[in-house]
Amino acid sequence: MKTWTFIVLIVLTTFLMGSSFAVGKIGLMYASPLYLVALRFIVAGVVMLIVVLLLRRPHPTGKRNWLKIGVIGALQTAGVMGCIFISLRTITASESSILTFTNPLLVVVLGTIFSGIRYKWYQWIGVLLGVIGVSITVGAQVEWKIGIVWGLCSAIFWATATLLVKKWGVLFDTWVLSAYQMLCGGIILLLLSVTLEQPFFIWNHESILILLWLSIFSSIIQFAVWYYVLQHGDPGKTSSFLFLAPFFGVLSGWLLLGETLYVSSIVGGLCIIVGIYLVNRQFQSKKGSVSTLQ
Repeated sequence: MKTWTFIVLIVLTTFLMGSSFAVGKIGLMYASPLYLVALRFIVAGVVMLIVVLLLRRPHPTGKRNWLKIGVIGALQTAGVMGCIFISLRTITASESSILTFTNPLLVVVLGTIFSGIRYKWYQWIGVLLGVIGVSITVGAQVEWKIGIVWGLCSAIFWATATLLVKKWGVLFDTWVLSAYQMLCGGIILLLLSVTLEQPFFIWNHESILILLWLSIFSSIIQFAVWYYVLQHGDPGKTSSFLFLAPFFGVLSGWLLLGETLYVSSIVGGLCIIVGIYLVNRQFQSKKGSVSTLQ
């Protein structure tokens, strides 16, 4: 892949990842959080399901494999995205994106504890920097907000799902796994919405545009571009650029929502960004290294 093509695609996919926080926060003016994210992934899941059926991609067989897809959907889509959208009710899009994208750092910790994966010394420095970054970002809060807890929970769910995808992902076609886990997660979120909140969605041009942006651009296109770059470029080089996502999260929060860029958030975010880069440096090693953290 040509360098300029790689740069354009990596900026595009990380921009879509990061900016979805600000767009999602705007969407909360028109919908309850769980209902909005449920609609997002039901729409995205149905569109991708149609695509994989038309392309006749290989589907899993056996109840066990379908159950595994359901578990991944419950964690990756319902858990991660549900926590993100709930967090956006009480904290800024910038803070939510910073907290959520600590997930690669948590993968190192959880992977060591539960999977016995061995990581390099500089990756542990990355984890330490990440912890310092979160402490600076959260510790500077004048008051403790419940959104901080939800933001950290989204990172925990994401890290757990990553380890399961690492273990089970080889059993499934990537596009089939994505379609069904998004659809499954969306249905779970819909059930949670009906149970835990009073679901509502104000239908107008702006809310529909936000829903389509989150479903098509920030879900399907973002996913497609990310995996295209992973498959056609060096996975290690690609993974190290994940730090751009929280950067775009903070930038879009400032541009779209007028969020204040506190010094503590900038310093904490930079520590996390460097930490993510160091953690992903492992994947620039040669054959036999562990696959990407995403």
